[in-house]
Order: sequence, then structure tokens, then C-alpha cells
Amino acid sequence: MPFSPSASITRALALASLLGLIALSLAWELWLAPLRPGGSWLVLKVVPLLLPLMGLLKSRLYTFRWTALLVWLYFTEGVVRATSDRSATSIGLACVEIALSLALFCACALHVRARVKSPAAA
Repeated sequence: MPFSPSASITRALALASLLGLIALSLAWELWLAPLRPGGSWLVLKVVPLLLPLMGLLKSRLYTFRWTALLVWLYFTEGVVRATSDRSATSIGLACVEIALSLALFCACALHVRARVKSPAAA
């Protein structure tokens, strides 16, 4: 299904941001700065991020819409951990999570906008 150039770019950015959030969450909670030594159960926060992966890969418009809402949970977590953690590593990772969350939200919102504006927005 051919999309406009802007829709293709925003789709790629959304996928890259989502995969970045998944990788960051796994690395953060298992190796880089887990809440408990050896990893924590907080790694399960990755599971909701896996839900939209297939929909984004298949360019389902509805998935882009609800992913733009889901990502605010990760933005909020990043803000809370950036302002409350004492570890410099954890604060840095939280800032990366904030940036990836904002990138994912913007990419999803712009993708929906580009698809709805185009005549072939099936």
C-alpha cells in the first residue's frame, strides 16, 4: 500500500522509537540500572510495548492512534524517575525514555494526520 512520503517517514520514526523504547526498557531493568541488583520485575513494563508492534509494522491506522495514547504512560514514568531517582545512570536513562516517548507520540500523531489528509487513506 503506497503512502505519501511524510507518512512513510513518520511510520519509520514510530517503529524506530517503539523499538528503542523496548530495547531501553529491557536493558534498563535487566542490566544498566535495575531497581534491585540482578534485575527486577519492572522489566514486565515492556509487555504493553509489544502489543502495538505488529499493527505498526502492518501500518494499521487504528494502532497508530491508540499507541499515541499508550506512550504517555512511559513518558510519565520517565519524568517520575528522572526527578526521583538518585543514580545518575537512571536519571540519564529516564531522559532517554522521555525523548523516545515524545518521538513516538509525535511520529504517531503526524502519521495519522498524513494518512487522514491523503486521498488514499483507507
